[in-house]
Amino acid sequence: MNRKAAVIDMGTNTFHLLLVSVNGRRFETLYKEKIPVKIGQGGISQNRILPDAQKRAFHTLAHFQHLIAGEDIRETVIFATSAVRNAANGKDFVREIREKFGLQVEIIDGNREAELIYGGIRLSGCLNTSTSLMMDIGGGSVEFIIGNQHEISWKRSFEIGGQRMLDLFHSHDPILTKEVGRLNDYLHQNLQPLVEAILKFQPQQLIGASGTFDTLSDIYLAKTGTTKNSSPQGQAIPLNAFREILAALVGLNKQERLKIKGMIPMRVDMIVVASCLIQYILTHLQVEHITCSPYSLKEGAIAELLQYKRGTIFTSLATMEK
Repeated sequence: MNRKAAVIDMGTNTFHLLLVSVNGRRFETLYKEKIPVKIGQGGISQNRILPDAQKRAFHTLAHFQHLIAGEDIRETVIFATSAVRNAANGKDFVREIREKFGLQVEIIDGNREAELIYGGIRLSGCLNTSTSLMMDIGGGSVEFIIGNQHEISWKRSFEIGGQRMLDLFHSHDPILTKEVGRLNDYLHQNLQPLVEAILKFQPQQLIGASGTFDTLSDIYLAKTGTTKNSSPQGQAIPLNAFREILAALVGLNKQERLKIKGMIPMRVDMIVVASCLIQYILTHLQVEHITCSPYSLKEGAIAELLQYKRGTIFTSLATMEK
């Protein structure tokens, strides 16, 4: 008999829900949804989750819980990442979620987040025997992993996510050239361990997971009139196409960016600084394209369930009643 499971990824910008049916080492997606809760908005630079952000989170979790119950799912896992782990009131926030909904949230550190992202990308089939640099740009942190389909050679999480970069460097709209310059200086100062790892391991491809990369992929497909690839192995964006998209993004204001075909509205604010980050990374790589993986953290949790590597990470909902 098939097992059903649910994963909730409480990201800094977006909450993701994934419902699956598992049969042996295979899974089928029953339903997935993403909602721009933006729990880091207004408070991430002060390491606090503000009351309005908490209200949006509670409303979304109630909605997700209703969907989980509708599928009669008894196994779930809920992860909280950068905004919650760095917030002074993060533990109180998680405790209130348990009291209100009977849900147990696991606050994960950056290394664990990177492991799960790697697991998701590997499950997608994007990896092979060559060395790749993988990255996931969240609202609070950015995870980088170097490895191949067999193993991780290096991983690290940096607290320089999209919302943080947006707060620090995107004060004008369109973003000013001097703001982009200050952002690049900031990245140079903060990403030296990554630069050293790139020099050591010489990754041959760049794979981006979810978020910004989903949006860039949609913009590229809309621009070229190409049908979206249904394969989980993702979409390749040639570097010249990415740079054309980047040039447009930095030269437009929010209302103009919203008119770009393929733009996902929930990404319209952070995509400018996130794309500047990608361009900075590309200056340290010799690659011909960017591969956009549709799988990331939440699929990494499913990968662990399928492979039983770290034991059962899913907890029965029946054990989490109020």
